[in-house]
Amino acid sequence: MTEQKLVRDLMTVGVPTCKHDALVIDIARFLLEHNVEAMCVLDAEGHGIGVVGVDELVWAYAREGYETLTAEDIMSEGVPELPADISLALAAQMMKDKGIRIAYMLHNSAGIIYPAAYISYRHILRHMAAKDEKDLKDLGLAAERKSPIEQFIERRDEARKRAGMK
Repeated sequence: MTEQKLVRDLMTVGVPTCKHDALVIDIARFLLEHNVEAMCVLDAEGHGIGVVGVDELVWAYAREGYETLTAEDIMSEGVPELPADISLALAAQMMKDKGIRIAYMLHNSAGIIYPAAYISYRHILRHMAAKDEKDLKDLGLAAERKSPIEQFIERRDEARKRAGMK
């Protein structure tokens, strides 16, 4: 697959986020359960203020009393950003140069700046290993997505299941 791709062709729309006071244990569980690399940390107003990934969690684990640490205690401050319209090769080089494994596309709505999409080393590796476009159909702006109502019904049904309701 030598075709030149742009970040927007592979980025994931929708970003895993957590509140600044989320416990690191809960973040670790989320990352494992959802097979994601990091979560963007939001302040009380919803602004993206940092990132917690595997590196930060392992560092936290090495500290005594990690069970009481929060996202804000261990996050890397700031939200690394890349534009969606640059080539994937340029994004890979910029990520390597900045020492980051994940970068975000930010959105400003009513003065709140929050992460709307992301690109990671995992996206780049998937592109590298893909045999054809079908291997990448779930990525990028053109990916098929469920409607908001379908997502709501799915989440509601899962919550009911967890609560023992039918």
